Amino acid sequence: MSRQNRIEQALNERFAPERLAVINESHLHAGHHHSESGHHETFDGTGETHFRIRIVSEAFAGMSRIDRHRAVNALLAPELESGLHAMAVEAAAPGEATRW
Repeated sequence: MSRQNRIEQALNERFAPERLAVINESHLHAGHHHSESGHHETFDGTGETHFRIRIVSEAFAGMSRIDRHRAVNALLAPELESGLHAMAVEAAAPGEATRW
């Protein structure tokens, strides 16, 4: 199972979102330096290392923006520990204005 599929599955199981988009943005980061194994190497933009998560869920109602991010980060900690380099989270409760 791909990292993207694992992320989508975990978010669906935990937050039962009414809207969810998990967007692989790894290609946008080609040429950036990543720290791996104590040295820096240039990232070629392939793989599943950078994602944008857009999620609307009732589970976020009454939560601050930082608490929403903490909840998503806690859920996806295993991915962050196993090679996910960056994750942008756009979390909202139903009825809140979103740009997407």
